[in-house]
Amino acid sequence: MKRSVGWVGLALVVGLWVGPGAGSAPHGERTLRVAAAASLRHALEEVVSAFRKVRPDVAVEVTYGASGTFYAQILNRAPFDLFLSADVDYPRQVMERGLAFPDSFFVYATGRLALWVRRESPLEVEKAGMEVLRHPSVRHIAVANPRLAPYGRAAVEVLRRTGLYEAVADRLVYGENVNQVAQFAESGAADGGILPLSMVVASPLRGAGRFWVVPADWHSPIEHGGVLLKWARDPAAAWAFRAFLLGERGQAILSRHGLGARHHVPGTR
Repeated sequence: MKRSVGWVGLALVVGLWVGPGAGSAPHGERTLRVAAAASLRHALEEVVSAFRKVRPDVAVEVTYGASGTFYAQILNRAPFDLFLSADVDYPRQVMERGLAFPDSFFVYATGRLALWVRRESPLEVEKAGMEVLRHPSVRHIAVANPRLAPYGRAAVEVLRRTGLYEAVADRLVYGENVNQVAQFAESGAADGGILPLSMVVASPLRGAGRFWVVPADWHSPIEHGGVLLKWARDPAAAWAFRAFLLGERGQAILSRHGLGARHHVPGTR
């Protein structure tokens, strides 16, 4: 039976991660509040750490969750300064509604999908790819809610393109965001999950499982965009972080995590 599993409310919908020096910032320290797609967690933690080395005066607080959930919250003026989405549509809609600084829209990364299974799984995902989902032993397949998460929309697009959707539709388990999808797959609640490559190449998923990278041309490009919100408490800090993310160091970190514009797969040449 098709299921949708989610949390209710901001405190339950998203996981909170507070960067070095964030929270109750020391006197004189500035705080940047970032709403970021859940798929960015591992990469953005490294970006924040590198940014803090060049801008120790700016504490960075990052809240992770589904891009669609953040969009709905931003329409109600949620207390964020910078929105980093896993697509470009939500940030563009924020711009169109006049809720962001003019000319602040930017594209900072392009994502990839991977099919992930636990290491002990009998499914030969490396050989069979998506076709492994047809195996009768596969009872549940975790994907992100396509109504809220761009990676969920891309996952459904792949299933339809490969002719698998009708065969597995009644076995899909929807997570509110990709972090929940990873939890379902890693815990065994699902036999596998269609996840962002940036998550499966990072610890702990890389050590706990095996994966197959979905060809980039099997779905529409997963471009990641962002905007600076008009009610930002410290616009200068937000612009500085934006510049760092788009700069050489920020882009190098994203590329190492499978978020490069050239679709580089970490661990390969």
